[in-house]
Order: sequence, then C-alpha cells, then structure tokens
Amino acid sequence: MRSPARRILLVCAILLVTSQFTQPAADRLVRLARDFGPSWCTPQNVCGQLVQHLELFTALALLAVLLLLLAAGGLLVRWCLRPVADLAPVIASVGPQNLGYRLRPGPGSDELAVLGRAIDEMMDRIAIGYEAQRRFAADASHELRTPLAVQRTLIEVSMARSLSDDQLTLLTAQLLETNERNERLIEGLLVLSESDRGLLARTPLRLDEIVAAVADKHRAAAAEAGVTISTRLRPRTVLGEQVLLERLITNLVQNALKYNRADGTVEIEVGDDPALIVTNTGDDVPADEVSALFEPFRRRAAARIDHSGGAGLGLAIARSIVRAHDGIIAASSTGHDGLRVQVSFPPA
Repeated sequence: MRSPARRILLVCAILLVTSQFTQPAADRLVRLARDFGPSWCTPQNVCGQLVQHLELFTALALLAVLLLLLAAGGLLVRWCLRPVADLAPVIASVGPQNLGYRLRPGPGSDELAVLGRAIDEMMDRIAIGYEAQRRFAADASHELRTPLAVQRTLIEVSMARSLSDDQLTLLTAQLLETNERNERLIEGLLVLSESDRGLLARTPLRLDEIVAAVADKHRAAAAEAGVTISTRLRPRTVLGEQVLLERLITNLVQNALKYNRADGTVEIEVGDDPALIVTNTGDDVPADEVSALFEPFRRRAAARIDHSGGAGLGLAIARSIVRAHDGIIAASSTGHDGLRVQVSFPPA
C-alpha cells in the first residue's frame, strides 16, 4: 500500500473503531465491578475502596492510552508519509549530470502517480531550458570569438609591416566595423537578458503611436534601399514598458528591411487582435524554417539588401520582449515572397 491517502484512511478507520469500543468497555467494566463484586468487598476494606475509585482509575487508564496513541501517532504519520519521503533522495540526486532521469510512475491515478508525472514534466521543462541556455552560451561564445579573431588578425598585420596611408585607412575602417559588430552583439545580449527577466512596471502605452515614430525613423533608410514603408494604424493600448516595445518594433522593421528586395515593401498594421503585423516582400521562407528564425544567432542565407551584418538576435529579442508582455509572436510565409510576423497582446 504505497498511497499516502490509503494509509491515512486506514489509520483513521483503526482509530475510529478503537474509539467506539474503548469508552463503552471501560463503563461496562465499572458496572460489572459494582454489581458483581465479591461479598467481602465492602467499603471498609481495600477492595471496596478500589471499586469506589475504579472510575478514577479508568480515567487515568484512558489518559495513559491516549498518551500512548499520541506517541504512536508520530510513527503512524511517518508511516503514512513514507512514500513521499522516499522520493526526496531520488529528487535530490538529480542534477545537470543526469537531467534525463525520470520517475516514470505509470498510468495510475493515486497521489504518488500524479506527483511523479508532475515531477517528470517539470524535469522535461528544466532540461529543455538548460539545454537552451547551454546552446545559447555556446553560440554567443562562437559569435564573440569570430570578430575578436578578425581584430587580432588585423592588428597582427599592422604590426608585421609598415602600412601606407590607404592601407592604414582600410585597416582602421575594418577594425571599426568589427568593433561595431561586437557592440551590437553585446547590446543585443543585454537587451535579451533584460527582457527575459520580465517587466518591473507596466504602464498603458499607445502602440500605434510607438509604431508611427519607429516607422518615421526608418523611412529614410528604406527610401535609400528602394523599399516603401506603409502603415495602417488603429488606436491600440498595451500595458508594458516603452523602451522594450520600441526595441521590439525596431527589430521587426529592421529585419523586414534587411531581408527585402530593392523594389519591395514593408507593411505595418496595428489593430486589436493581432495587435501588430509586419509584412515584407523578400525571398520566400519555407514553412519548416520559420520557427528557427526566433532562435538566437540563427540567420537565413537568403539575399538581403543590407549587408552590414547583424548579431542574429533580432527576432530572438522580439520573442523575449513579447513574452515579457504576456503576448504571443508568430511568423508565417506569405505564400509567395516575404514573411509576415504577427504579435498579439492581452487587452489593456
């Protein structure tokens, strides 16, 4: 009998039955002693005095029995909870070295089976999160190692020989470009870390006004690349943090501009549900590659009009910001060319 509930029910039944018989048995003993005591048992001798005080002795005996039951109660409680206590060393032994360990309690419906399945599901989520963090750290290390190696090479070249003014100018420009890429990567990592922590405060914000401001900032860059930005904005209030929402929209717009064609368009819509839609015209994205776009440091090899490079964190940061606002972000292929990104937020 491994179920704590069944053990507790058994103990309660035993106590209930015992209580039904203890007091009546004691009263019956007192009556028998009074009615059928020996003739020589008179109030003047010891036997008679014992009979007279039998009720007191019975009460003391009941008290002693109660104390014994209380002492045994601790043992019974430990016996009832032993199946749960047996799980403690098993759970305590789980660590990063064996995150794949599972209790696998089976299909039962008792408390231990339900608890075991809940622990296994929790371990699944922990393992997924741990693996994601490990992969993220490995990818971040690789992304940082590449530009640092480039910087080291450029510096070694400059030290190995004397450079002309043109070569020095080119070397300086390359070092500056590499340094800017490092700055973008580090800034992206910081924003991603901040958004993963959640929001410290929430204030009502007009999403349509934020989108309009971000779109206006990018119209010049879009016109230079031959891309047209069009907006359809309806009033929409979102509870959140303005800096993060601005970063979300900026990342989506920049991504829509980067992976576009010279005569393409970027359409931005703000409404009730979904709250935000950003659609661009570019290379078609296969359905099986869409979900991977939101993973950190994942880039498509498609042609793009912006070759300045990036940290590969744009959509990953966008997803983290949306989650911090209790929203949902999803992407889908337009069916012919480009990508459509939809963001939904809870009602303000």
